[in-house]
Amino acid sequence: MENRSPWRWIPSLYFAQGIPYVVAMTVAVIMYKRLGISNTDIALYTSWLYLPWVIKPFWSPFVDIIKTKRWWIVTMQLLIGAGFAAVAFLLPLPLFFQSTLAVLWLIAFSSATHDIAADGFYMLALSSGEQSFFVGIRSTFYRLAMIAGQGLLIIVAGALEAATGPDPLHMQVVVSRDAPLSAAHLPSAPCSATDSGGVSLLASHDRLLIPSTPITADALDSMRSIVDGSNVANGFVAPPETAAVADGSDGSWWTRIVSIPLKRSLQAALGVKPSRPISALSGNAAVAALRLNRPPADGERMLVNISLDGGSRDIRLLSSDRLAFDQSNWDKPAYLLFSYDTRLTGDAEASFKISSGNIPLAWSVTFLLLAALFIALFLYHRCALPRPLSDAAVAGRSPSGIIKDFVGTFVSFFRKPGIGIAIAFMLLYRLAEAMLVKMTSPFLLDAREMGGLALSTAQVGIVYGTVGVIALTLGGILGGIAVSRRGLKFWLWPMALSITLPNVAYLLLAWFLPDSFLLINIAVAIEQFGYGFGFTAYMLYLIYISEGTHKTAHYALCTGFMALGMMLPGMIAGWLQEAVGYQNFFICVMLCTLPTLLLIPFIKVDPAFGRKDS
Repeated sequence: MENRSPWRWIPSLYFAQGIPYVVAMTVAVIMYKRLGISNTDIALYTSWLYLPWVIKPFWSPFVDIIKTKRWWIVTMQLLIGAGFAAVAFLLPLPLFFQSTLAVLWLIAFSSATHDIAADGFYMLALSSGEQSFFVGIRSTFYRLAMIAGQGLLIIVAGALEAATGPDPLHMQVVVSRDAPLSAAHLPSAPCSATDSGGVSLLASHDRLLIPSTPITADALDSMRSIVDGSNVANGFVAPPETAAVADGSDGSWWTRIVSIPLKRSLQAALGVKPSRPISALSGNAAVAALRLNRPPADGERMLVNISLDGGSRDIRLLSSDRLAFDQSNWDKPAYLLFSYDTRLTGDAEASFKISSGNIPLAWSVTFLLLAALFIALFLYHRCALPRPLSDAAVAGRSPSGIIKDFVGTFVSFFRKPGIGIAIAFMLLYRLAEAMLVKMTSPFLLDAREMGGLALSTAQVGIVYGTVGVIALTLGGILGGIAVSRRGLKFWLWPMALSITLPNVAYLLLAWFLPDSFLLINIAVAIEQFGYGFGFTAYMLYLIYISEGTHKTAHYALCTGFMALGMMLPGMIAGWLQEAVGYQNFFICVMLCTLPTLLLIPFIKVDPAFGRKDS
């Protein structure tokens, strides 16, 4: 074997291993949220991206017999790079959601195959002593990939979003007894004094007055209907789902028999009204208009987001918080309808931020950067990876023989003592986290009117992708040190509580909707630290249950169950959140912590397992 230092390839190899995983699991969620996809669709379809990691034990034997591990590594990196480039070119197209999901699934499949080959190559290219020494190094660079993906990459995408659009507008909305009583009328489209320069937003009002004298609920409903109808007719927002589909009468059998009845039952149990009537506000209203000063470029679609930027939360945006401008409607008025809660007493004021940008272009550039990174990694690893003599395709073994051996390994796994409880633990230990992780980014991004925290894309990159990942890493390090001193059995209960109870941080965020960026960072850091600390017990238990003959294969099966435990709950998380709202969703997340805690008394672990001196 060539004498190449492991420092030349281990950091870059495990950095490359982490990037596509974090893109499929987290970055895709944020991207689709920014592109206007519903929470239900985001959670359902991106959860399917877990599937390659669920089923990878079933094709891992063929990675052993077909070509070398080195060949698989560099080939998968090339395919992943090509996949990222394909996503970049598909994002501006009309069917971007379906097409990019298909490509992301292929990226996930390539990434799972890369994981199999990289882990096998690590064991072949290093001695046992080197494997022990570099295990912390590979974990560190995998975590750095998470920071780069969830943090730096999201910050870059947010910066590109801002750079591809005009400066944001700030509109002051004031509830005042001095406002004219006829404020709720449709204003004319604002005029542009000049069409020179780039595309910019124009607003009919810098300061919008709402009379403090309430109007009837019927009058407010009528005004909302006019505003929404105009915005739909001019193409600023998509048509709402029809009543027939909403009540399930014109939907699939699943919608009619399962989805809609279950949704109504949950809403009834939690006291959530399926669609809150506008009469719940019963205040007065005022309307502002937006337009562009000039048409955007051919094929360019500018998305405008409206969110509460400060001031009274009793003043609310009742129309859509996301508007789409293109060449067909740039000079037409897009209407914003504001009202207030009747519990508001006296005058009040709120500031709304109106920001825009070419979001598809911003994310296309982001994925092109990813593609360039992986092409560079492919070229680098073609030269930097050693060629160990033991890394060779298995000769003299047919695929049928491999399958026969795998079936025997598979059967022996399910014959392990206590395997039923072990599988339940693998599927349920992270049940609450599986629900939470799919809605974390949408919650941070959604407008306050929708129950979210209204952070920008770049701020989410800082909060969740940087501060959160650092806290997660520190929690994992501390968890490993703790178990090495007292063993897994001693720490099982504390770690189970650590991975479940800090989820209450998101419930508190949803309840109080703090304005402080520092408080949001602290809350996310607490939850992620607890998750990192508690996750240590989960990973060590997978190792414990895999002990014995066929340890490697059994561990691969355990990781498949681990991925399945994240995939299935995540698929329904978006549907549940849209059915009950963020506050009730996080209550449901806390209820999902109970199966984890109820399982702990049945888990049997050798008291010496995990201790450094054992």
